[in-house]
Amino acid sequence: QVQLVESGGGLVQPGRSLRLSCAASGLSFWIYGMKWYRQAPGKERELVASILPTNGGTDYGSFVKDRFTIYRDNEENLAYLQMYSLRPEDSAVYYCYVRYSGRDLWGQGTQVTVSS
Repeated sequence: QVQLVESGGGLVQPGRSLRLSCAASGLSFWIYGMKWYRQAPGKERELVASILPTNGGTDYGSFVKDRFTIYRDNEENLAYLQMYSLRPEDSAVYYCYVRYSGRDLWGQGTQVTVSS
């Protein structure tokens, strides 16, 4: 059974940093691209960042503006989202995602709240 489990969310002040983790199990992690999405209340889910499985090529939502970094550890089956200079508008539930065997698989999400 393929499973994605996010962790690392919490309450943080504006301007601070946070690192989210996504632990993957039940799949050959190193051959799959991984993505992070987020969804704020009343808004659609949006793509935050993606990383390719092989060369580690990355892509980011336009709102990231060099504040976030996605990376992965293929030996530990982990994907990370390092977030810097957090803003209140970054508050959302952050989800890990993988397209596996023709299906969209999501983690349960981790809440990030940016507030003073």
